[in-house]
Amino acid sequence: MATMLILFGAVLALVLLNIPIAVSLGIVAVVAMLASHGLDSLPNVALVVYNGATNFPLLAIPLFILAGAIMNASGISRRLVAFASSLFGWVRGGLAHVSIGSSLFFAEISGSAVADVAALGSILIPGMKAKGYPGAFAAAVMSSSATLAVIIPPSIPMILYAVMAETSVVQMFVAGIVPGILGAIGLMSVASFLARRYNLPREEAFSIQRVGKTGREALWAFALPIIILGGIFGGVVTATEGAALAVLAALFIGLVVYRELDVKHLRAAIMEGGVQTAVVMLLVATSALLGTYLTEVQAPQALAKAVSDFTSNKWVVLALLNVLFLFLGMFLHSAAAIILVIPIVMPLVRSVGIDPVHFGLIVTVNLGIGQQTPPVASVLMVASSIAKASVWDVSKVNIWFIGVLVAVLLLVTYVPVTGLGLVQLFYR
Repeated sequence: MATMLILFGAVLALVLLNIPIAVSLGIVAVVAMLASHGLDSLPNVALVVYNGATNFPLLAIPLFILAGAIMNASGISRRLVAFASSLFGWVRGGLAHVSIGSSLFFAEISGSAVADVAALGSILIPGMKAKGYPGAFAAAVMSSSATLAVIIPPSIPMILYAVMAETSVVQMFVAGIVPGILGAIGLMSVASFLARRYNLPREEAFSIQRVGKTGREALWAFALPIIILGGIFGGVVTATEGAALAVLAALFIGLVVYRELDVKHLRAAIMEGGVQTAVVMLLVATSALLGTYLTEVQAPQALAKAVSDFTSNKWVVLALLNVLFLFLGMFLHSAAAIILVIPIVMPLVRSVGIDPVHFGLIVTVNLGIGQQTPPVASVLMVASSIAKASVWDVSKVNIWFIGVLVAVLLLVTYVPVTGLGLVQLFYR
């Protein structure tokens, strides 16, 4: 226990000194290895780093990132927004519902909340402000709804968790379907309440003709999640192959069908995907060093024993882990939190009889909430920047939406069938 606290404290101290998390993990791991094993341990560093970053399921991450970037450059996002507007625009505060509905669709392709808020927020937040919506409200509803992208499949944090916990990526994806839909319904309910409170306007009247027209224009966009998720859930392709399929489908739609994807936009999409992938893979590689050291000194087993001596009740353990991940989510990006903590806590999770898929869903929702809670709050910061609104002002509105996400967290934690029902129906 003392070893883990010292190492975690050292990593946190370096991060607070503005040293990148991946570099901090590598420094702490190498120093710890030198202190305990001497110079003889250094030849293994390169091999551990290489093996850590070449795990086959991790290939899905850059591919899903690239598919989302191509989608945004191909006009697919704009067509999804138009269709969502035709469905929800007629209610009071309709653009808020459009934001949530569009995020629900976009989440089924991108797997990234930051990509979601960047792609859709740049369209919807200025649109809401132009209609008289307060900037803080526009940013809050866009930020919170973007979190659906990490709950609904395909989800990049779920892929990372599945690799770190050595569990099924597909089962993780299936587990997120019902909680994601419940989250969207809850967010829409809060948006309706706040729309009346702010006396927000209605958009144009509902028109079945407009629904049909925008639906036809977005038909190919709807085909993407059907191709990706249908292939994965049907057992035709793995999650990694499904990600590759998503890239090919997005390219076909952008180049051949909509003809809005040119070389300039494609290059920008590839660069964006490459940069995001490099960040994640460097984290994975350096965390493998720290994980190897902790395994050698049996730190995870010591943690499991310490908590088991305190309580063997899995519901109490889940409550403690919820508090831990809610706290970590305030200071670490989701990828860093998963990579740093999951290898440490998994022996504890298994020892008290918690289903790894159930726990993975809990971790994912926790870290989705962390994307909304300062000081890090990556998604909230992007939305606030687009809206040109104070983070504090946005947070005061966003607390209502965070309440919905916390309710979903409690539901998936203490009513496991919420997430595991479909998994047990199809895979067990």
